[in-house]
Amino acid sequence: MRITVLGKSPAWQDAGGACSGYLIQEGEYSLLLDCGNGVFSKLRGSVDYVDVSAVLISHMHADHCLDLIPYAYALTYAPRQQPVAVGGWPGTDAPARPPLHAPAGSSEVFRQIAACWGNPELVENAFSLTEYNAPGSLTLGPFAVNLCEVPHYTTTYAARITAPDGSTLTYSADCSPNDALVDFAHDSDVMLIEATLPRPERTGIRGHLTPREAGDHARRAGAHRVILTHYSDELDPDWTLDEGCQGFRGTVELAQEGDVYTVQHAAAPY
Repeated sequence: MRITVLGKSPAWQDAGGACSGYLIQEGEYSLLLDCGNGVFSKLRGSVDYVDVSAVLISHMHADHCLDLIPYAYALTYAPRQQPVAVGGWPGTDAPARPPLHAPAGSSEVFRQIAACWGNPELVENAFSLTEYNAPGSLTLGPFAVNLCEVPHYTTTYAARITAPDGSTLTYSADCSPNDALVDFAHDSDVMLIEATLPRPERTGIRGHLTPREAGDHARRAGAHRVILTHYSDELDPDWTLDEGCQGFRGTVELAQEGDVYTVQHAAAPY
């Protein structure tokens, strides 16, 4: 299993960056995990968007799903997707319509968003949309995907992705401190965990983790490799890394756009 970081920013994009988006690949199968602001253009640098095998959305915040709008426009209006020959493309009776898996209620949210551009059914017509609930599981090509609800400002799901060789990736999505994620991520080969905040929310209403809290969650989960994500380029990266290491009591890594990770089972050396 291979992970490409398309975007790792929090709710506001890094300079020249993108919000949450990760390309998870096994052989010829490509799973897009979240598709936040700026991710679609980054996706195009890694894989042809019509060849994406499936899309999985963790929750319906803009920084995790909003670039499904330009993605849907491409699937709807790109010359290659038209039924007649146009712009050097021969025309097709079978335009790409990737499966899209999103939380229950997402279809209504997509309609409300897309209605701002005058076509409420834009996303549903461009993708094959299925709504999911958790706890639950999905089979997406070669991947077994388990879902676990985690506390955030809206209904949000962490995902544990298992490849055919048994290697596991746990993606935290966005969450406040919680034991459910720790239990869910137990013994993960790679834990990709949000580390948004320099300090806990001042209102007392929690929705995100600090880097130290992220490292602590990974330590308690017994994760073998820890990658911090969803942090801003405005945070000192040395501070972010040190805080994560302090929480994990070991080495952690900082996700960067364009990084590619190979997930190997714990039985094999990294």
